[in-house]
Amino acid sequence: MPLRNRLKEYRAGMNINQSDFGRLAGVSRQTISQIERGDYSPSVTLALKIAKICNAKVEDIFIYEEE
Repeated sequence: MPLRNRLKEYRAGMNINQSDFGRLAGVSRQTISQIERGDYSPSVTLALKIAKICNAKVEDIFIYEEE
């Protein structure tokens, strides 16, 4: 998948679990888990919300790589 992410690293730095992060983002723990594993690419809206929660830029968390 061409979209990699550093969400787990950011979330761990905030000392917050997937369930709590999901609540902050308005999604399930499973969605956060799928994003961290690279099995799910979030919408632009969700990516922006995640970046805001992490106090980071979207491009600091999500990295697009050409295949």
